[in-house]
Amino acid sequence: MINRHTRILEALAKKQRIEVAALAAMLDVSQVTVRKDLDQLEERGLIRREHGFASIDTVDDVGKRLAYNYHIKQRIAAVAAKSVEEGETVLLESGSCCALLAEELANTKRNVTIVTNSAFIANHIRHAPHGKIVLLGGYYQAGSQVTVGPITCKCAEVFFADKFFIGVDGFTEKYGFTGKDHLRAQTVRELTKQARHVLVLTDSEKFSHQGVVGLLAAEVVSMVYTDDNIPPEKEAFLVEKNITVHKVRSNED
Repeated sequence: MINRHTRILEALAKKQRIEVAALAAMLDVSQVTVRKDLDQLEERGLIRREHGFASIDTVDDVGKRLAYNYHIKQRIAAVAAKSVEEGETVLLESGSCCALLAEELANTKRNVTIVTNSAFIANHIRHAPHGKIVLLGGYYQAGSQVTVGPITCKCAEVFFADKFFIGVDGFTEKYGFTGKDHLRAQTVRELTKQARHVLVLTDSEKFSHQGVVGLLAAEVVSMVYTDDNIPPEKEAFLVEKNITVHKVRSNED
Protein backbone atom coordinates (compact mmCIF):
# COMPACT_ATOMS: atom_id res chain seq x y z
CA MET A 1 0.00 0.00 0.00
CA ILE A 2 2.78 2.43 0.94
CA ASN A 3 4.47 1.81 -2.41
CA ARG A 4 1.17 2.48 -4.20
CA HIS A 5 0.80 5.76 -2.34
CA THR A 6 4.29 6.78 -3.41
CA ARG A 7 3.61 5.89 -7.06
CA ILE A 8 0.32 7.83 -7.01
CA LEU A 9 2.00 10.94 -5.58
CA GLU A 10 4.90 10.76 -8.04
CA ALA A 11 2.45 10.40 -10.94
CA LEU A 12 0.42 13.38 -9.74
CA ALA A 13 3.57 15.43 -9.30
CA LYS A 14 4.17 15.01 -13.04
CA LYS A 15 0.61 15.36 -14.38
CA GLN A 16 -1.23 17.30 -11.62
CA ARG A 17 -4.55 15.58 -12.37
CA ILE A 18 -5.19 11.92 -13.30
CA GLU A 19 -8.29 9.80 -13.81
CA VAL A 20 -8.96 7.06 -11.26
CA ALA A 21 -9.22 4.54 -14.09
CA ALA A 22 -5.76 5.53 -15.36
CA LEU A 23 -4.29 5.16 -11.88
CA ALA A 24 -5.87 1.72 -11.50
CA ALA A 25 -4.35 0.63 -14.82
CA MET A 26 -0.94 2.03 -13.89
CA LEU A 27 -0.95 0.24 -10.52
CA ASP A 28 -2.61 -2.93 -11.84
CA VAL A 29 -5.29 -2.86 -9.14
CA SER A 30 -9.03 -2.29 -9.08
CA GLN A 31 -10.59 1.17 -9.08
CA VAL A 32 -12.08 0.35 -5.67
CA THR A 33 -8.55 -0.17 -4.30
CA VAL A 34 -7.35 3.07 -5.88
CA ARG A 35 -10.27 5.01 -4.38
CA LYS A 36 -9.37 3.69 -0.91
CA ASP A 37 -5.76 4.80 -1.45
CA LEU A 38 -6.93 8.22 -2.61
CA ASP A 39 -9.21 8.57 0.42
CA GLN A 40 -6.21 7.96 2.69
CA LEU A 41 -4.01 10.40 0.79
CA GLU A 42 -6.71 13.06 0.87
CA GLU A 43 -7.14 12.55 4.62
CA ARG A 44 -3.42 13.34 5.00
CA GLY A 45 -3.82 16.54 2.97
CA LEU A 46 -1.66 15.32 0.07
CA ILE A 47 -4.23 15.23 -2.75
CA ARG A 48 -7.79 16.28 -3.60
CA ARG A 49 -10.50 13.96 -4.83
CA GLU A 50 -12.73 15.01 -7.70
CA HIS A 51 -15.42 12.99 -9.45
CA GLY A 52 -13.44 10.31 -11.27
CA PHE A 53 -10.12 12.12 -10.77
CA ALA A 54 -7.30 12.73 -8.31
CA SER A 55 -5.54 16.09 -8.30
CA ILE A 56 -2.86 18.16 -6.56
CA ASP A 57 -3.81 21.33 -8.46
CA THR A 58 -5.84 22.62 -5.53
CA VAL A 59 -3.71 21.21 -2.71
CA ASP A 60 -2.09 23.75 -0.38
CA ASP A 61 1.57 24.72 -0.77
CA VAL A 62 3.13 22.19 1.63
CA GLY A 63 0.90 19.33 0.51
CA LYS A 64 1.75 20.00 -3.13
CA ARG A 65 5.49 20.08 -2.42
CA LEU A 66 5.18 16.78 -0.57
CA ALA A 67 4.23 15.08 -3.82
CA TYR A 68 7.49 16.06 -5.53
CA ASN A 69 10.35 13.59 -4.96
CA TYR A 70 8.13 11.94 -2.38
CA HIS A 71 10.08 8.68 -2.18
CA ILE A 72 13.34 10.59 -1.60
CA LYS A 73 11.83 12.81 1.09
CA GLN A 74 10.33 9.76 2.78
CA ARG A 75 13.77 8.13 2.98
CA ILE A 76 15.32 11.34 4.30
CA ALA A 77 12.67 11.53 7.02
CA ALA A 78 13.13 7.88 8.00
CA VAL A 79 16.90 8.28 8.42
CA ALA A 80 16.54 11.57 10.30
CA ALA A 81 14.03 9.98 12.69
CA LYS A 82 16.71 7.52 13.81
CA SER A 83 18.64 10.42 15.34
CA VAL A 84 15.76 11.15 17.74
CA GLU A 85 15.77 9.29 21.04
CA GLU A 86 12.77 8.40 23.16
CA GLY A 87 12.00 11.17 25.64
CA GLU A 88 13.45 13.96 23.52
CA THR A 89 11.76 17.21 22.61
CA VAL A 90 12.27 18.31 19.01
CA LEU A 91 11.49 21.53 17.18
CA LEU A 92 10.15 21.20 13.64
CA GLU A 93 9.82 24.07 11.20
CA SER A 94 7.56 23.85 8.19
CA GLY A 95 8.57 21.93 5.09
CA SER A 96 7.69 18.76 3.22
CA CYS A 97 10.60 16.74 4.63
CA CYS A 98 9.78 17.99 8.12
CA ALA A 99 6.13 16.93 7.70
CA LEU A 100 7.24 13.41 6.78
CA LEU A 101 9.67 13.39 9.71
CA ALA A 102 6.83 14.34 12.07
CA GLU A 103 4.76 11.50 10.62
CA GLU A 104 7.63 9.04 11.10
CA LEU A 105 8.22 10.15 14.70
CA ALA A 106 4.54 10.08 15.60
CA ASN A 107 4.19 6.57 14.18
CA THR A 108 7.37 4.99 15.57
CA LYS A 109 8.36 6.87 18.76
CA ARG A 110 6.20 6.58 21.87
CA ASN A 111 7.64 9.40 23.95
CA VAL A 112 8.81 12.24 21.71
CA THR A 113 7.35 15.73 21.99
CA ILE A 114 7.14 17.73 18.76
CA VAL A 115 7.08 21.52 19.07
CA THR A 116 6.27 23.23 15.78
CA ASN A 117 5.03 26.44 14.21
CA SER A 118 3.41 24.48 11.38
CA ALA A 119 -0.34 23.98 11.49
CA PHE A 120 0.05 21.68 8.48
CA ILE A 121 2.31 19.35 10.45
CA ALA A 122 -0.02 19.37 13.46
CA ASN A 123 -2.93 18.41 11.20
CA HIS A 124 -0.86 15.94 9.17
CA ILE A 125 -0.12 13.72 12.18
CA ARG A 126 -3.35 14.16 14.11
CA HIS A 127 -4.31 10.48 13.67
CA ALA A 128 -0.85 9.06 14.41
CA PRO A 129 -0.77 6.69 17.41
CA HIS A 130 2.00 8.39 19.38
CA GLY A 131 1.90 12.02 18.29
CA LYS A 132 2.60 14.48 21.13
CA ILE A 133 2.55 17.91 19.56
CA VAL A 134 2.75 21.51 20.76
CA LEU A 135 1.64 24.11 18.21
CA LEU A 136 3.22 27.53 18.65
CA GLY A 137 1.05 30.64 18.29
CA GLY A 138 1.85 33.77 16.32
CA TYR A 139 1.05 35.58 13.09
CA TYR A 140 -0.51 32.99 10.79
CA GLN A 141 0.60 32.73 7.15
CA ALA A 142 -2.29 30.92 5.50
CA GLY A 143 -0.46 29.87 2.32
CA SER A 144 2.30 27.97 4.10
CA GLN A 145 0.19 27.25 7.21
CA VAL A 146 2.87 28.45 9.63
CA THR A 147 3.01 30.94 12.47
CA VAL A 148 5.81 33.50 12.44
CA GLY A 149 6.97 36.63 14.19
CA PRO A 150 7.71 37.76 17.76
CA ILE A 151 4.71 35.98 19.33
CA THR A 152 5.89 32.66 17.87
CA CYS A 153 9.40 33.25 19.19
CA LYS A 154 8.05 34.23 22.61
CA CYS A 155 5.97 31.05 22.79
CA ALA A 156 9.05 28.98 21.97
CA GLU A 157 11.09 30.48 24.81
CA VAL A 158 9.54 28.12 27.36
CA PHE A 159 10.85 25.07 25.48
CA PHE A 160 14.33 23.67 25.13
CA ALA A 161 14.75 21.20 22.28
CA ASP A 162 17.41 18.58 21.77
CA LYS A 163 17.16 19.04 18.01
CA PHE A 164 15.68 21.61 15.62
CA PHE A 165 14.83 20.25 12.17
CA ILE A 166 14.30 22.75 9.36
CA GLY A 167 13.60 22.70 5.64
CA VAL A 168 15.31 25.10 3.24
CA ASP A 169 14.64 26.59 -0.18
CA GLY A 170 18.23 26.96 -1.36
CA PHE A 171 21.93 27.08 -0.53
CA THR A 172 25.02 29.03 -1.50
CA GLU A 173 28.57 28.89 -0.18
CA LYS A 174 28.47 32.64 0.41
CA TYR A 175 25.17 32.95 2.29
CA GLY A 176 24.61 29.42 3.58
CA PHE A 177 21.06 28.07 3.69
CA THR A 178 18.39 30.33 2.24
CA GLY A 179 14.61 30.75 2.30
CA LYS A 180 11.83 32.54 0.43
CA ASP A 181 10.10 34.51 3.19
CA HIS A 182 11.87 37.00 5.45
CA LEU A 183 9.44 36.58 8.35
CA ARG A 184 9.84 32.81 8.34
CA ALA A 185 13.62 33.18 8.05
CA GLN A 186 13.73 35.55 11.01
CA THR A 187 11.58 33.16 13.05
CA VAL A 188 13.86 30.23 12.22
CA ARG A 189 16.92 32.14 13.35
CA GLU A 190 15.26 32.95 16.67
CA LEU A 191 14.08 29.37 17.20
CA THR A 192 17.63 28.05 16.82
CA LYS A 193 18.36 29.61 20.21
CA GLN A 194 16.05 27.02 21.82
CA ALA A 195 17.85 23.95 20.45
CA ARG A 196 21.08 22.13 21.15
CA HIS A 197 21.52 21.03 17.52
CA VAL A 198 20.18 22.37 14.21
CA LEU A 199 19.59 19.84 11.44
CA VAL A 200 18.60 20.52 7.83
CA LEU A 201 16.30 18.16 5.89
CA THR A 202 16.18 18.75 2.13
CA ASP A 203 16.30 16.94 -1.16
CA SER A 204 19.45 17.61 -3.21
CA GLU A 205 17.66 19.85 -5.74
CA LYS A 206 17.70 22.69 -3.22
CA PHE A 207 21.50 22.82 -3.42
CA SER A 208 21.11 24.07 -7.00
CA HIS A 209 18.84 26.95 -5.98
CA GLN A 210 19.26 30.19 -4.09
CA GLY A 211 16.41 31.51 -1.94
CA VAL A 212 15.42 35.15 -1.62
CA VAL A 213 16.68 35.68 1.93
CA GLY A 214 19.40 34.27 4.15
CA LEU A 215 18.10 31.62 6.52
CA LEU A 216 21.07 30.22 8.45
CA ALA A 217 24.82 30.36 8.08
CA ALA A 218 26.37 26.96 7.45
CA GLU A 219 28.27 27.17 10.74
CA VAL A 220 25.01 27.06 12.72
CA VAL A 221 24.04 23.65 11.31
CA SER A 222 25.23 20.34 12.81
CA MET A 223 23.86 17.86 10.27
CA VAL A 224 22.30 17.76 6.81
CA TYR A 225 20.01 14.97 5.64
CA THR A 226 19.70 14.83 1.86
CA ASP A 227 20.06 12.41 -1.05
CA ASP A 228 23.03 11.17 -3.05
CA ASN A 229 22.51 13.66 -5.89
CA ILE A 230 23.91 16.51 -3.83
CA PRO A 231 26.59 18.27 -5.94
CA PRO A 232 30.04 17.03 -4.80
CA GLU A 233 31.38 20.56 -4.37
CA LYS A 234 28.47 21.48 -2.09
CA GLU A 235 28.96 18.35 0.00
CA ALA A 236 32.69 19.07 0.27
CA PHE A 237 31.93 22.60 1.45
CA LEU A 238 29.58 21.31 4.15
CA VAL A 239 32.09 18.73 5.35
CA GLU A 240 34.76 21.45 5.50
CA LYS A 241 32.40 23.35 7.83
CA ASN A 242 32.27 20.28 10.12
CA ILE A 243 28.71 19.46 9.10
CA THR A 244 27.84 15.77 9.04
CA VAL A 245 26.10 14.89 5.75
CA HIS A 246 23.72 11.93 5.71
CA LYS A 247 22.72 10.78 2.21
CA VAL A 248 19.91 8.46 1.17
CA ARG A 249 19.67 6.85 -2.23
CA SER A 250 17.75 8.81 -4.83
CA ASN A 251 16.67 5.90 -7.01
CA GLU A 252 13.70 3.68 -6.19
CA ASP A 253 15.51 0.34 -6.41
